[in-house]
Amino acid sequence: MSEASNSGPVTAFAPATVANVGVGFDVLGFALAAVGDRVTVSRDDGADRVTIDSVQGVVSELPLDPDRNTASVAVRAMWRDLGLTGGLRILIEKGIPLGSGMGGSAASAVAAVVAANALLPEPLPRQRLLGYAALGEAAASGAPHADNAAPCLYGGLVAVVGDDPLKVVPVPVPTGLICVLVHPHLRIETRAARAVLRREIGLAEHVRHSMRLTGFLAGCFRDDLELIREAMHDEIVEPQRATLIPGFADAKAAALAAGAIGFAIAGSGPSVFAWVGSRADAAEVERAIRDAFRLHDLESDGWISPIDRTGAVPLETGP
Repeated sequence: MSEASNSGPVTAFAPATVANVGVGFDVLGFALAAVGDRVTVSRDDGADRVTIDSVQGVVSELPLDPDRNTASVAVRAMWRDLGLTGGLRILIEKGIPLGSGMGGSAASAVAAVVAANALLPEPLPRQRLLGYAALGEAAASGAPHADNAAPCLYGGLVAVVGDDPLKVVPVPVPTGLICVLVHPHLRIETRAARAVLRREIGLAEHVRHSMRLTGFLAGCFRDDLELIREAMHDEIVEPQRATLIPGFADAKAAALAAGAIGFAIAGSGPSVFAWVGSRADAAEVERAIRDAFRLHDLESDGWISPIDRTGAVPLETGP
């Protein structure tokens, strides 16, 4: 393959995501319908490189260096592997705050490869796109984790079940489930959040955590919210990262008291999320979480959203 059939521009949307989902560190993630990033990609036949024209939206200070931006790293790897000639121009519109734990790095990479894919005469299957998006996210996190990129690309709740080769499987989303996501006005870099984690755990911890992860997955497959409620407790990663989020313990207690099924850090934080069984409970849970953060002098943004079941999609295609 040596050329694309469409010069663009093509704009793609990629949703925000929550990785880990409490009990599934680096292996579970789900997509949100409420917020996301948009990336526009167009051909630049007079050039031989990938160029980022601008970064707009709620974040503008992302690097324009194509070696450091997740969108350009992902698309450049894709273009190189396919042996395509000519350059690409990228415009990024961020809807996801930087360092929020909402999968912003993955969303930019995923939206970029989905838009670039729409330029091809024979678009690649999504499994191929996932590998490129994970490479892009590695530019921000330091490692090619797919627990944000996979749900962002595919939608829904996703489990990463293999990394060589990368393999993911969908997990059923319980009926009527609503997510409450709250972003306190802090910024935590993924690399910093990983740096606080200890590298070893005891055998008893491993067994308890495995039981909870198994219970959580069984609850999803059985559509059993009570089983999910019992299982959705992380004794390993959460206690270590909670120290980075002022008021985390109070926010968790308030959410559970207000009717949340489960509550945890979203990705590497500082955002937190709660799973709730109804929209009526969701409004109360959101209010309780944000009030708890205010007691610690933290303002926040909140979203009430169903799980996004579509994933990233191209929105606009030029002539």
